[in-house]
Amino acid sequence: MDFLTIKEAMAQGGGTVSVRGWVYRERGSAKVKFVVLRDGTGILQCVIKRDVVGDEAFAVADKLQVEASLELHGEIRVDERAPTGFELQVQSFTVVGESDTFPITKDQSPEFLLDKRHLWLRSRKMQAILKIRATLFKTFREYFDSRGFIEYHSPIFQSTQCEGGSSLFRVKYFDAETFLAQTWQLYAEPAIFSYEKLYTIAPSFRAEKSKTSRHLTEYWHAEMEQAWASFEDIKAHGEGVLKAMVGAVLEKHAEELAVLKRDPKLLKPTIEKPFPRMTYTEALRILKERCGMDVPWGKDLRTVEEDKLSKLYDTPIIIDGYPKAVKAFYMKEFPDDPRVVQGCDFIAPEGYGELIGGSARETSLEKLKERLKADGEKLEDYEYYFDTRRYGSVPHGGFGLGMERVISWVCGLDSIKDAIPFPRTPLRWTP
Repeated sequence: MDFLTIKEAMAQGGGTVSVRGWVYRERGSAKVKFVVLRDGTGILQCVIKRDVVGDEAFAVADKLQVEASLELHGEIRVDERAPTGFELQVQSFTVVGESDTFPITKDQSPEFLLDKRHLWLRSRKMQAILKIRATLFKTFREYFDSRGFIEYHSPIFQSTQCEGGSSLFRVKYFDAETFLAQTWQLYAEPAIFSYEKLYTIAPSFRAEKSKTSRHLTEYWHAEMEQAWASFEDIKAHGEGVLKAMVGAVLEKHAEELAVLKRDPKLLKPTIEKPFPRMTYTEALRILKERCGMDVPWGKDLRTVEEDKLSKLYDTPIIIDGYPKAVKAFYMKEFPDDPRVVQGCDFIAPEGYGELIGGSARETSLEKLKERLKADGEKLEDYEYYFDTRRYGSVPHGGFGLGMERVISWVCGLDSIKDAIPFPRTPLRWTP
């Protein structure tokens, strides 16, 4: 017996089909049982009648519960009253795996659903998110593959910090201490002198004790690094890949966006308009004039300021020229104003926060040493990194994109915890 997916069966439109999946909903009477079947492609209403399958089989059907797994054979036909416009008139069926009192019912708390995440992944909401997630990952790769980049991998155990010592996970490594990766950057920069254009998608770890709806301690980091790249090149790639990712979701996932009740019209400006660009100083002026927020120059933008700015625009915005003091040691100074660096953040609309952080990289060995000293770092730990500036240094840059931030924004999620199959936060490391 050849089985079709539910999507394939509905595409066939009529005739005899065999399908399999799990009970999504069920109801019935003494003569007929309605089972809404779910598989990885959709849902299908299946009608099991006593006078068709017989008393013995109907007695089995009458006891079916949510999430029992089934194989069904019958005639598929159009029925506008059915949830997805098609109905299967069942001729025979087999129960593959029974289910008894599935613990997830309606209106349960987010914490309970996180406790039962291994089962909640079966929900149509999580299925829709994971399909969109997969497309976003695939499109990131396709964007850079098509532009001559190669995928490159760096270690998860790292000997030095890159983004700040306060957010490092320290790990006992045999008789030594090491850190979980915050970013690939210090290990990507050495490799650009070989191939020039690299990207990765890999887990990153931040030991921030943030308990907000937009922070995870383990997340997937999509990063790129390019030799000979200008700061403008880095910003152009950030805008280009976000447009490609959102465009792919709009093209391929109308059904999933509908399941999530996400209005596609809110995403279309991202692919139709250029992203507004502004300096940090201009952002402070806009906050003061349009939002009544007076932020002193030199202070980093907090979530509240980013959210206020984001709600003034219907696309991501690009802010650059941040004060050197609030950014990482490797960001290159502007030649006409050494107080600020060639670093940028892409802020999502609708208050979803920073999507991308990128920069041109400092090429001066002495300036790198000065910044690291100011951060209290031991210079000897960075000798491998300094070698990249000693032997044929070139202008270069790159960025990091938080995949779960993008997924949360594209899907319109209330919490970033739903953007990843098994979220990790300061208070949650199981299941």
